[in-house]
Amino acid sequence: MPRRSRSDEPRQPLSRERVLRAAMSLADERGIEALTMRELAGRLGVEAASLYNHVSGKDDLLLGMTDLAIAEIDLPSESAGWREAMRRRAMSARGLFGRHPWAAVLIDTRMQGEPTALAYADRVLRTLLRAGLSPAVAGNVFLVLDSYIYGYERQRSILARDDGGDSTDTAQDVGDAIAPGAFPALAQVAAAYTEQPFDEDAGFAFGLDMLLDGIERLLRAG
Repeated sequence: MPRRSRSDEPRQPLSRERVLRAAMSLADERGIEALTMRELAGRLGVEAASLYNHVSGKDDLLLGMTDLAIAEIDLPSESAGWREAMRRRAMSARGLFGRHPWAAVLIDTRMQGEPTALAYADRVLRTLLRAGLSPAVAGNVFLVLDSYIYGYERQRSILARDDGGDSTDTAQDVGDAIAPGAFPALAQVAAAYTEQPFDEDAGFAFGLDMLLDGIERLLRAG
């Protein structure tokens, strides 16, 4: 029996999820700026017009990608204590941003009012209210935690080097830019990180624990 050629093999049909997953993969590899309908169609081996049977346009594509991304964050379980739940959520979100560097900005700007985002916020707030925080304080806690999670990722991405260097190289660059005797505090910290690379995981956990300790003090104070 003659072998079937690649062109004879049945092509996997397009679906909205397949389009969105391919878009996520393209954005992961080349950055969100490289994601166009034409590039996405090329990756899927279809004409760009075919994509519009599954997404209405670029905005709908980005919204769908964001929806899938936020679904990867661990939601607090009903049985978990508030501190464990908030820690797991924060660590899970940071893991998401490591897999999908584009996700932090999109979640921050495109998910307000969407069902997935509303369900996510409701679960987090329910955990904080159940712990004993008032609605107003729970809202502030949610805002502060998310500001830290997203802010840490943005600072990390800003400091990331295109040349493959690590934090010791960045610290060396800062130290070299400081004139002798100028900015002594900055020079001291830069010198410390020149000798010892910054541990991103430990740094994130350090800041997160400071916030969780503060929430715990609020709860103890009633």
